[in-house]
Order: sequence, then structure tokens, then C-alpha cells
Amino acid sequence: MNTPLRLGIAGLGTVGVGVLRIVQGQAALLAARCGRPITVSAVSARSRSKDRGVDLSGLGWEDSPVALAQRDDVDVFIEVMGGHEGAARDATTAALRAGKHVVTANKALLAIHGQSLAELAEDQGVALRYEAAV
Repeated sequence: MNTPLRLGIAGLGTVGVGVLRIVQGQAALLAARCGRPITVSAVSARSRSKDRGVDLSGLGWEDSPVALAQRDDVDVFIEVMGGHEGAARDATTAALRAGKHVVTANKALLAIHGQSLAELAEDQGVALRYEAAV
């Protein structure tokens, strides 16, 4: 198989942990359907010590979602932090500027900044996907 598609997940609440569980628990099915393995390289959240009921060992950790968005081992940045300013906007913008594809479930971010983020994604030749937000 090809090299894995490497995800970085910013936000480890209900949605972020759900994405992590699906990617880890359905790895073989996802690889078969996508034609290549999909892995989570690194994550970011407000608290490193909180018990989220998932195994985070073996994953990179970034205290800053912007740093996560700029990691070399992240191909797709998944933003599930929420909010339309601050960390969510800064990290999403950083990911797009770094040439990363972005997936977000953040309605507020898209409502306020969707047009400018879509234009930035187009300028960078990357995808901005938001189906989880609609």
C-alpha cells in the first residue's frame, strides 16, 4: 500500500475523540476503502492530562494547535475545537498557509470566516472540507 495519509486532530472533545476512535478502530476498513492507510500523527487539546478514554500513547502532542497545523508529519488538519476566533481561526489559517488540507466541524468559524478561508485554500491549492458542520 501507499504511504499513509497522516491526520492531526485539534480538539479532543466528543467529536475529536470520536474521529480518533474511528481512525484507530476501523484502520483496515479505511485503508481498503481509501487505497492507503490513514493514521493520526499528532493531537492538540487544552489539557494533556485529562482522561478521554482513548489511548494517546504513540501520538505526537502539541500544546498549541497552530504548532500542530504546521507539523511536517500532518497532511490533513482536523479542527474540532470550536469558536470563530483565537485558536480555531489561527490554527486553520496556519494549516492552509502551510499547504495542509483542512477538515472542520466548526459552524461558527465557517459562518464568520468561511469565505476568506475558502479563498485561502484555493490560493494554496488545498481542500477545505466542512461537511461535518452542515
